[in-house]
Amino acid sequence: MWYYSSIEPVYYLLPMIGFLVGLFGSLLGGGGGFVFLPVLTLLVGVPAQMAVITTLVATLPVCLVGSFAHFRKGHVDIKVGWVFALAGLAGAFGGAMVSQSLTSFQLKLGFGIYAGVMAIKLFWDTWNRSRSLSSKGSSRRHMKSVFYGFLAGGITGTFGVSGTAPVMAGLFSMQMTLKVVVGTSILIVLVNTAFAASTHFLLGTVDLTLVAFLTAGSALGALLGPRVLVFSDRSKKTEPLVRYGYALVMLLIGVLMILG
Repeated sequence: MWYYSSIEPVYYLLPMIGFLVGLFGSLLGGGGGFVFLPVLTLLVGVPAQMAVITTLVATLPVCLVGSFAHFRKGHVDIKVGWVFALAGLAGAFGGAMVSQSLTSFQLKLGFGIYAGVMAIKLFWDTWNRSRSLSSKGSSRRHMKSVFYGFLAGGITGTFGVSGTAPVMAGLFSMQMTLKVVVGTSILIVLVNTAFAASTHFLLGTVDLTLVAFLTAGSALGALLGPRVLVFSDRSKKTEPLVRYGYALVMLLIGVLMILG
């Protein structure tokens, strides 16, 4: 079910936050839920369970616009993307069930721990680039897709975030280029988010006022992201910096959620 909350002064900051989230989300392969959830819980003061479903619904326009834009640029590996996405459906359903049984404190704590662990893993994998995680065998490639896809779906269903971290970890391990990783990741996030949102919608309440303010800026940012990425001819050189930056942001958000 849904409702419209009364407009608070802090709401007028949300379109600007949404624009930045949409821009960097479409640059980094996510839908923005990783930022939306802390903003709603820490800045706006929305209860955690309501923030989860509101985040999912607000993330959908970013994913729709971003995945379509990346598809037009040829940045999407459809075959790999759909294996991830189909595996993620089961994870998203299970995560939604788990989320409803957790308290607000448990959701924040769990999200903070998840963010910290994934940040450390991404940093470590980037630091040890000499160790190849790729596999030429198609069977092992599919096993990775199923594992990381299921994990991403579970994260999306539980916390309302896009599950970008495990998706990108799996795609990077297949030695794809940065552009294809980003484009394929957004497609996977779109499917997981849509399914998780529909499941949560039957169990919780979404604040459409917050969704409107967030998506007013995020959709525009998601349109610009792929245009910025396609003009970069230094993807291989900038990839480690992008990954280090993403890991740092995840770590900071995780600490804030645990302390908050």
